[in-house]
Amino acid sequence: MSFKPLFSRSLGADPDRLHFAAHSHHLWPDASFAGQVAAWNDAARLADRKWDKVMGEVWPEAQANVARELGTADPSAIVFASNTHDFLIRLITAAPARSDGPLRVLTSDGEFHSARRQFARWAEAGWITLEKIPVEPFTTFSERFRAAAASDAHDLILVSQVLFGSGRLFDQVAELAALGRPDGPWVVIDGYHAFMAIDAPFDETSGHSAFYLGGGYKYAMAGEGCAFLHAPAGFGPRPPVTGWFAEFEDLTLPPGSVGYASDASRFMGATFDPSALYRFNAVQRTLAENGLTTERVSAHVAGLQAQLLERIGDTALATAELLNPPDSGRHARFLAFHSTDAQRWYADLKARNCITDVRGDVLRIGFGLYQDEDDVERLLELLSDL
Repeated sequence: MSFKPLFSRSLGADPDRLHFAAHSHHLWPDASFAGQVAAWNDAARLADRKWDKVMGEVWPEAQANVARELGTADPSAIVFASNTHDFLIRLITAAPARSDGPLRVLTSDGEFHSARRQFARWAEAGWITLEKIPVEPFTTFSERFRAAAASDAHDLILVSQVLFGSGRLFDQVAELAALGRPDGPWVVIDGYHAFMAIDAPFDETSGHSAFYLGGGYKYAMAGEGCAFLHAPAGFGPRPPVTGWFAEFEDLTLPPGSVGYASDASRFMGATFDPSALYRFNAVQRTLAENGLTTERVSAHVAGLQAQLLERIGDTALATAELLNPPDSGRHARFLAFHSTDAQRWYADLKARNCITDVRGDVLRIGFGLYQDEDDVERLLELLSDL
């Protein structure tokens, strides 16, 4: 079945393009255009009063959409920012240090660049101490990481639910979340490659003791500017990096006091562009109207992945190592092929207007709702000529 009509604008902008990088920059559905226009029209119509609409209607709708997708049933625990790096700064400065010296951070050596680079720089400056658990061998990573986290030797623990380089899954989220405490350690799950790629990636119990990061840039199909944080109640009631949107108007406070909201908006910054939330909500409505749950989209993607893999033996990719072969469980929305030829393959495909993605010596081929069986056949033809 083809869902291409939902993406007529993006597909029509370059009809000859094959876009197999949904994991990197997901094409925008037509609904996102309608959301963007609605944001502009509200700004023109309401002017200064647009913030009543944004915070009174758009923001709560987006909170409910995220909470439903996560499976936490707590919209009040959701807060938005322009990117997850903003939240990383707020989290690291708010996390309680339980010993003398710098904050002690545990992570993996397979994290996305925002955390990898920032943690490395903070460690270089002496602001944190950093322990990184190797993601390889993949088969034992989840157990090794949880064992390190259970040592009670860290103040903040961050790990990706889906590793962006290999597409392998950290499959002990609930067990890790159970270690979280308001006074430390704080557990942070980076779900950017899991949100709307894996059905119910979090849960209500985990939501009581762990943070969850995600955003709309990838599988939520809403573009940039729509990052979110699930912040459990009681964790970091007064974040030191704070903007005026986080202020709670408590008339009992003495003049000059810095107040905070009691819900997740305590982690808010200052003035932001709300158009991303409009896009996100518009896409969510369209998905609901078409019965396109994450589970159903994942099934569509799994069919396309299987179609490719059934014929991969007749292409150059037969010589590559597939780092994340599908099994009966949850799976990333992309296939990661390890090969010394990865860079050349990426460049050759790009020269033929077939967009994939490469990370070092790993070619990533991503799948989305806007592809169908004919696209996979075209991709196979190109792969056969590499």
